[in-house]
Amino acid sequence: MALSRRTLLGLAAAVPASAALAACGGSSGPGKSGGATYWYLNGQPQEGVRSGAVKAFNKANPDTQIEDTTYQNDAYKTKIKTAIGAGQAPTIIWGWGGGTLRAYAEAGQVEDLTSWFGEHADLKKSLFPSSFGAATVDGKIYAMPCETVQPIILYYNRKVFDKVGVKPPESWDDIMALVPKFNAKGIAPFALGGQSRWTNMMWLEFLFDRIGGSEVFQAAIEGEKNAWSHPDAIKALTKLQDLVKAGGFVKGFSSITADSNADQALLYTGRAAMMLHGAWSYGIQQADGGDFVSSGSLGYMTFPPVEGGKGDLSDTVGNPAQYLSISSKAGAEEKKVAKEYFAKGVLQEEEVKQWIGNGSVPIKLGTEKLLAASDNADFLQFTYDIASKAKVFVQSWDQALSPTAAETLLDNIVKLFQLSISPKQFAGNLNAVTNA
Repeated sequence: MALSRRTLLGLAAAVPASAALAACGGSSGPGKSGGATYWYLNGQPQEGVRSGAVKAFNKANPDTQIEDTTYQNDAYKTKIKTAIGAGQAPTIIWGWGGGTLRAYAEAGQVEDLTSWFGEHADLKKSLFPSSFGAATVDGKIYAMPCETVQPIILYYNRKVFDKVGVKPPESWDDIMALVPKFNAKGIAPFALGGQSRWTNMMWLEFLFDRIGGSEVFQAAIEGEKNAWSHPDAIKALTKLQDLVKAGGFVKGFSSITADSNADQALLYTGRAAMMLHGAWSYGIQQADGGDFVSSGSLGYMTFPPVEGGKGDLSDTVGNPAQYLSISSKAGAEEKKVAKEYFAKGVLQEEEVKQWIGNGSVPIKLGTEKLLAASDNADFLQFTYDIASKAKVFVQSWDQALSPTAAETLLDNIVKLFQLSISPKQFAGNLNAVTNA
């Protein structure tokens, strides 16, 4: 399977359209005696790192095996939700934290790990502090942060910019001014896999932050009445539609999927000048784009300011980590194995090196020397700095919201991009599902 945001970044409650895909591996349901089961996403290179960690643990612990099963991400979200609801979840549940984890915790479907982390304080201190926000529900920790930090980044094709004779944008006005210049040369200003819905969402996440600051979305998360109708929210929604109307996105973006990596190909083949995407995109460009990355043609930056906006430029959005929970329905022995895996199998030295080799930044502190020695040192340091210096790291909206609200969000984002609803209609529809 091709890489996607959610294979790397983990895609939270966002479900791009095609959802019934078969599993690609082992067992399911409660584990056998002396072992545990573990479901996670497939797709290289991440799948290889995940399976490698399991194999290393199994080799070191022959009496307590973990049986792993992999799924494509759309199928996974359907499968895991059904399994958890039926009391047939795997022992270890791979996920994205946030609103979905909250729903599991409130229903008593996942273990409270607060006291376990109290007993493993050194382990907790070894991970990015920002990774625990999306693992925490009402002050209690229900998931083990794992894998990598994945902020959303603005990528651009340096060759295309040189060809058109323009410079990377330093403001929203610059973005709008670049649109007609690229279109005049037959180059799409921005690649976008719009059919996948969550790809569109990244634009709103940054516009809300840069215009109104992190408080605007936080108010929506907390169920504040009419939070989505805040003047800065309406302004952000309007600016997004201004970009659509100006021809800012590739023609036919609504029928392009991110899971196919067609949006990525538009950038590295020079058919699009820019793309807003997650940190995982770097590895895709490197793997699929020939010499695009090695030749220095891939440029990257954080999202620029919006004139008059209140947002802090250090703020970022995306995935502060991925998350592992333990099913509350698992047997005592299975839970013991899972906790052993959390303590001795997650983010061990070899796994950390593999993530870095894939162009990713693990959420483990103290990796600066490994990052600096990597072939991808510049990009990894850029990502590490974004994640470690962000005053606010907003979790992807479809992960931060409840699953029901996230689905309404994604449906309405599609309509917003297709210009079939107005900013005020969008706000009203979202207020209806998030008002406390």
